Amino acid sequence: MISSNDFRTGVTIQLDGSIWRVVEFLHVKPGKGSAFVRTKLKNVQSGNVVERTFRAGETVPQAILEKRNMQHTYRDGSDLVFMDMESYEETRLSPDKVGDRVKYLNEGMTVSIIFCEEQVLEVELPNSVVLEVTETDPGVKGDTATGGTKPAIVETGAQVMVPLFISIGEKIKIDTRDDSYLGREK
Repeated sequence: MISSNDFRTGVTIQLDGSIWRVVEFLHVKPGKGSAFVRTKLKNVQSGNVVERTFRAGETVPQAILEKRNMQHTYRDGSDLVFMDMESYEETRLSPDKVGDRVKYLNEGMTVSIIFCEEQVLEVELPNSVVLEVTETDPGVKGDTATGGTKPAIVETGAQVMVPLFISIGEKIKIDTRDDSYLGREK
């Protein structure tokens, strides 16, 4: 159990049969009446965000999460297969469990998978990945880093906006959180 006074950003709790992560919290002490904690909670499974108020000192069950490093080994039909790096056990997940960042998932990539009571809650990819450009318009002499951007398709099939000087075969670094180009990789 955890007290509402101990809420911090990132704390996970069990509420109404679901697991919620505290996104925002504010301890309020009104001049009249008792103190309370105003929170914004995000459902870990569905992604829904709700606002909820708790009395100061109210206790709720805390969700115990386990984070395991797993390697994406291969695709089996539509399922993605991950191998635990310690026990060598395989876990199969559907692409919608990974979310929209599945477009950056490459075979051999190590990801963090978060479990609660042996149920997969979410998959965390690294903040940046290095991928090879497979399709893009050819660069023209005079294209500089300060110019515009053009679409490029990387080896996993994701489309990223890159500077005009990037050409096919180059390895680029991409931020998986906002799909932005971070630079060339040597």
